[in-house]
Amino acid sequence: MAMNYTIRPAREDDAADISGVILRALRETNAKDYTDEIIARVARSFSPDAVRQLIGRRRVFVASIGSRIVGTASLDGSVVRTVFVAPDVQARGIGKLLMAEIEQTARARNIPSLTVPSSVTAEAFYAKLGFSAVRDSYHGDERTIIMERRLDDPT
Repeated sequence: MAMNYTIRPAREDDAADISGVILRALRETNAKDYTDEIIARVARSFSPDAVRQLIGRRRVFVASIGSRIVGTASLDGSVVRTVFVAPDVQARGIGKLLMAEIEQTARARNIPSLTVPSSVTAEAFYAKLGFSAVRDSYHGDERTIIMERRLDDPT
């Protein structure tokens, strides 16, 4: 059955919940594609305090079901960052809704194209949304796929 998801801008007091969603997604979903060391390192950058700082610096959105935050995505200039959905509600269109919100925000700012440093885990998800892989990027042994999508082309 279709749940009712709400997408809204993140508030500072969402930081702990957003951190929780990101950490669960990293540990349960991304762990298939990355070593424990990489997951632990990435997890350290998403503590509640770190997330609170990001909310101040980027356009951060959350997806919620009732009062529960189940997903997040953010726009940092023309770069899409920290797109995560709670493992128990993945593959239900939440990520797609968050990305639609990001795209709408970017279009309103006349941003011609979006770039996303995708995890190996999420590459197929972004490809389905029209992003193409441009190149690989490595942070030590952590592989990220830089993907891009033009917004000024008629789709």
